[in-house]
Amino acid sequence: MTDTSAVSVLAFDWAQKWHNFWHGTVGEWILAKGLQIVLLVLGAVLTARFIGWGSRKVTRHLEQGFQAGDALVRSEASKHRQAVASVISWVAIVMLSVIVAVQITNILDIPVGSLVAPAAVLGAAIGFGAQKVVQDLLAGFFIITERQYGFGDLVELNMLGATEGSVGTVEEVTLRVTKLRTSDGEVYTVPNGNIVRSLNMSKDWARAVVDIPVPVTADINRVNEVLHEVGRASMEDRFLKDLLLDEPSLMGVESIGLDNVNLRMVARTLPGKQYEAGRRLRALVVRALGREGVVTATGAGPVVDTLPATAGAKPDGKPGSDSGR
Repeated sequence: MTDTSAVSVLAFDWAQKWHNFWHGTVGEWILAKGLQIVLLVLGAVLTARFIGWGSRKVTRHLEQGFQAGDALVRSEASKHRQAVASVISWVAIVMLSVIVAVQITNILDIPVGSLVAPAAVLGAAIGFGAQKVVQDLLAGFFIITERQYGFGDLVELNMLGATEGSVGTVEEVTLRVTKLRTSDGEVYTVPNGNIVRSLNMSKDWARAVVDIPVPVTADINRVNEVLHEVGRASMEDRFLKDLLLDEPSLMGVESIGLDNVNLRMVARTLPGKQYEAGRRLRALVVRALGREGVVTATGAGPVVDTLPATAGAKPDGKPGSDSGR
């Protein structure tokens, strides 16, 4: 009987304490304000995740549309839309965070008037420290609105304090930073406020420039004819026909050296495809000059290692003999 009474008293004490806790100051604050704060933060987290999901869905949709199409490069509108989607999601999450912070302040009944003076001092201190962030945001805003470059563009960015520019493909553009992936697979993260000059090498169209050194003893007229033939044939080449926008043109003699004459050929290509087209065009030029027996000096540019079989033979088809014998 005594044990049963003790258990009843203990259970009654715990029930009474639990009742008193939820009807006390702390319990009432948790039910009245704490629960609101928890629900508000939880809703903000879910909303932020939804915004991120929506941004990724738009990005994947643009990516699938590009891969499903016949285009070899992205359109300028697609690049801009992808950059804008990234920026909108970032701005939406920042605004959501600010709104949630203001709502929590109202729930906690923090007097805003009493925070004016400390906020002014804190704002001035943060202003001096965050002026670089503001500069990055403004620079990013103009980069995106002016469409200087977008996702997938091949760019060169010159920055303050850097001796040389950073070259790579744009993987992400936000209001604060630009991320570039180099040809070696490395990723540069460049603050937008540090960019003093941007060179977009894949906007609308690009140009492949091929310099061709030939010996000064070569027949320039014949070399020009061969290069014109290469230009016409390149439009039917299975690798080049989809990359070239028009027939490559021969600009003529670019410079004259002691041993070589440099001729220049240029071709308009799809944006970002100038290097690929240039490599293929050089291969065609080397092959055509090799068939004509034109060999450039070693180290001066594209080298033809072998001559046609008739170049080292006499007219009767027998190999030439040493004159000293």
